[in-house]
Amino acid sequence: MRIRAWLRTGVRAMVDGLFATGLALLNVPVLMLWLAGLVLSPMPLLGTDLLAVATTVVRWRANLERRLGARAGIPIRRPYLPPPDRAEQGTRTWFRWIITDPATWRDMAWLLPGALVSIGLGLIIIAITVYGLVGVGLLPLWLHLGDIWFGYGLYWPTSDYGEAWLSLPQGLVILVAGLTVAPLLRTTDVLFARLFLAPTNAAELRLRVAHLTTTRADAIDAQAAELRRIERDLHDGAQARMVAVGMTIGLAERLVRRDPAAALKLLAEARATSTAALVDLRHLVRGIHPPVLAERGLEGAVQALALSLPVPTEVISHLPGRLDTPVESAVYFAVAEAFANVVRHSHARSAWVTIGHTGGVLRVAVGDDGVGCADPDRGTGLHGLERRLNAFDGTMAVSSPPGGPTIVTMEVPCALSSPKI
Repeated sequence: MRIRAWLRTGVRAMVDGLFATGLALLNVPVLMLWLAGLVLSPMPLLGTDLLAVATTVVRWRANLERRLGARAGIPIRRPYLPPPDRAEQGTRTWFRWIITDPATWRDMAWLLPGALVSIGLGLIIIAITVYGLVGVGLLPLWLHLGDIWFGYGLYWPTSDYGEAWLSLPQGLVILVAGLTVAPLLRTTDVLFARLFLAPTNAAELRLRVAHLTTTRADAIDAQAAELRRIERDLHDGAQARMVAVGMTIGLAERLVRRDPAAALKLLAEARATSTAALVDLRHLVRGIHPPVLAERGLEGAVQALALSLPVPTEVISHLPGRLDTPVESAVYFAVAEAFANVVRHSHARSAWVTIGHTGGVLRVAVGDDGVGCADPDRGTGLHGLERRLNAFDGTMAVSSPPGGPTIVTMEVPCALSSPKI
């Protein structure tokens, strides 16, 4: 399993390095396009339109690099200020938005050095890997078919077929070294890009304010939707049953003197209806705050969820105390939603969840060995999960390469309210 994971990581880093090298070749044309748009921007219509197109291309290129960083396990947030409405604010305001956004100039500053670093590191990754592949298979084949005598590794030039075939073990060593070094070089490339493309402290503050504004609105909308759901469930469920109970008891009161048997039958129906109403109320309460969560905390509630899944699920948890009730409830329902995604979409044979609290941050990871390719943009419930966490300033990251494994990592800054005794 470890060898397979190492091989998958190395191959993915090599492919990403090749892709990053190809994209880096676009940096210079993109830079020239943006400079042309900036120079021609004072011209009406043509200049502003060209600058708009150039800015879109630059940010498209920078966002591609951020996506490659996320694939390498180093997420890079987008630092751009929200754009003004060009139709309402006018061309001058829109132009000022582009020029005064520090992220625009940081993108521009990255294009040329980023291209040099990506091409250099990418060529190293490709050269080592290709040279290893040549030693593993191509050199002996060429020597046998074409009598082309040239050297490899320690033997240069090769003097006979014996030395030629010694390229095989050397090629294996070089290939292993290439697959081992490739993730490190990709990480170096992404870290260099992050120096330019990640938000500055001021941009982080602006993003933080925008994030809190958005999450506050989402929390209000979610609360209103939850209240409407509770009202609907009460109206259609327990309230309707209690009205039926009252009507049945009223009929029984009228019949109790002249037809006691019918009155008893109606009272039995009223009792059955009241029992059903009680069940509805219990289900409604369980949907608001499950009793198992109140009694056993997040660990016990997640273990109960895992036992109810059709997929064998391992729970690894260490929480030295209880969380605040709102955080506990939000994380519980987020884990439940992640479990639902595992059952519906992953085709997994097994799953796992880890829960821990360090440095004032609750970290929960839900993983499975399914088919992978989980994408929040495809409507698999991950957006809803993220909205739950946003209300508590939490974050969610998804790692789901083709073939798996899929790992959904959730982090929520919070404190433990009471230690376990």
